[in-house]
Amino acid sequence: MARLEGRTALITGAGLGIGKGLARRFAREGANVMIAEWNDDAGQKATEEVRGLGADAQFVHCDVGVQSDVEGAVAATTERWGAIDILVNNAWSGPPMGRVEWKTTEEMEKAFRVGFLGNFWAMQAAFPHMKARGWGRIINMCSLNGVNAHMYTVHYNMAKEAVRSLSRTAAREWARHNVLVNVICPAAMTESSAAVMAQQPEMMTAIEQTHPMGRMGDPEEDIGGAALFLASDDCRYVTGNTLFVDGGSHINGAAWAPDMPEEMPG
Repeated sequence: MARLEGRTALITGAGLGIGKGLARRFAREGANVMIAEWNDDAGQKATEEVRGLGADAQFVHCDVGVQSDVEGAVAATTERWGAIDILVNNAWSGPPMGRVEWKTTEEMEKAFRVGFLGNFWAMQAAFPHMKARGWGRIINMCSLNGVNAHMYTVHYNMAKEAVRSLSRTAAREWARHNVLVNVICPAAMTESSAAVMAQQPEMMTAIEQTHPMGRMGDPEEDIGGAALFLASDDCRYVTGNTLFVDGGSHINGAAWAPDMPEEMPG
């Protein structure tokens, strides 16, 4: 029997990258999958891919920086399948890299709204459904950027570390309802990481050279495998944890040192 047979998952930012990889992995294990994505073209294409794996998949437009969109995605999931068993908060969209002293209040507020509040709203909306069924799995995608205080991504680091605190608190409060909340800090080759690699090839080479396994992870096979565990019955006694699914790169730190001018351009 497939490990997620009869379960329903909502994954934000599932049109590309890690989100799409998780959608495909969950589909292969029998889950119904709601693909929540702000990019309609990417979301529709990902939905067709997942359906091609034999899963019941649906697409819902969702900008996680808009509370009504987030709550609407949860509502669309429960209306379609009568339940939401698994919530994966994966979506991210934020300002470009820059030094701390360059960041504006508006940039920090946007990062917090998308990177933290989007998760918070989804968790609040999903919890009553999970509580009523006495079963729930919430997986929040965070980052080594925040854990290791990577340079020039303070907006991203701040939002992701806030999510880790939210996750631990919710895990403690919701454990008695069998609603388990865990975090994954991944390292994977995605469209966005490929774009960074193209702009910073020397840095990316250094990261790969110092990586214990010598490679970045695959969204579906590497990150998806860990997420599958956290989404399944196998995770029945695990909550409040941060799982580093990075091939060991957190052990020896990262060579994250992008080129950045001393003065703000423009």
